[in-house]
Amino acid sequence: MRAFVLLVIFVSFFDLFTQLPIISPYAKSLGASPFLIGLTVGMYSFANTIANIASGILTDRNGAKRILLIGLLATALSLFSYVFATHPFSLLVVRFIHGLTAGLIVPSAFTLLANIGTREQKGKNAAISGAFVGSAAILGPAFSGIVANRVGELVVFSSVATLMLFLGLFSYLFLRDINIETETKQAEKLIFNDRLYKAFAGAFFLMFAQGALAYLLPLKTIELGGTTATSGLLLSTFGIIAVLLFALPTNRVFDQLNPLNGLAFGMIAIGLSLIAIGSMTTLAPMFLLMGGYGVGFAFLFPSLHSLLIDATSEKNRGKAYGYFYAFFSIGVIAGSSITGWISKTINSGFILTGVIVISASIAIRFIHKK
Repeated sequence: MRAFVLLVIFVSFFDLFTQLPIISPYAKSLGASPFLIGLTVGMYSFANTIANIASGILTDRNGAKRILLIGLLATALSLFSYVFATHPFSLLVVRFIHGLTAGLIVPSAFTLLANIGTREQKGKNAAISGAFVGSAAILGPAFSGIVANRVGELVVFSSVATLMLFLGLFSYLFLRDINIETETKQAEKLIFNDRLYKAFAGAFFLMFAQGALAYLLPLKTIELGGTTATSGLLLSTFGIIAVLLFALPTNRVFDQLNPLNGLAFGMIAIGLSLIAIGSMTTLAPMFLLMGGYGVGFAFLFPSLHSLLIDATSEKNRGKAYGYFYAFFSIGVIAGSSITGWISKTINSGFILTGVIVISASIAIRFIHKK
């Protein structure tokens, strides 16, 4: 069952990452203005934030298996509904529905994965799930870019919808008869303790950096004479390094490492990489720096999950994961919008983001809730 839940996590993030290269051009092809294009891109994250919180609450009340099944089938239907988006405003509605349905999946899937694992291997388990997320980040944009270029964006949506539909059917067949002791309708109140606050803050600033990177890296690459393909290779470099650290025997270190130290190291590595990228005048060293960013991501992601698991029980972990992934969505929006609003140049945007992330890492590591 663990392998099946990991597959669900992969497909859920694959759905997310396939959208990145194609939503803006698709909205533009339907006649959307620049404002509506931006709104269309952001609408998914907005709806996702709401659904993540709702998913956590419903998971603790009704069980992770049931919410996971509903999320998979509803997301499949929402992806098929892109065919009805024939003008910008109908696309906006479909994006909102897609964000709502997809937001049900991740908190319930990670809750199920955490509850069937052991606390002694929480770091390794989180690292393995991170490998599936990283693989989706590498394969998703490449798949959608190639398919959309050859046969159109609707084929991308329908292909992912078909995957979701099959997973939903398999989850109904395979998970319904599996008894999990932690599945309960007697949810406990979630206690917001020091470790939980730090997990939420780390999630926000991780995706703050990701949002800024997604906004700034293509611009920086073009400024230095590269192309969008070069930008894609740079992003793949970060993903490949992270996946290798997650999947190789090096993942054992995440069970032995104090998650607060892993959090601090990961955020500092990400921050320093961003500052260094902002000062680059040639493209070649940026591949090495994106590898450093991948190392930071590899340490930060499992550390955040370890903090969250330590801070919760099986009866309130769904709520915690709901809030956790809501902070993921908010961080992406904040990273791209705040960086674009405050920074006057591309380089200053990288440096500003790096300084913010490093400062946050020090605060999260050493400031304790009274």
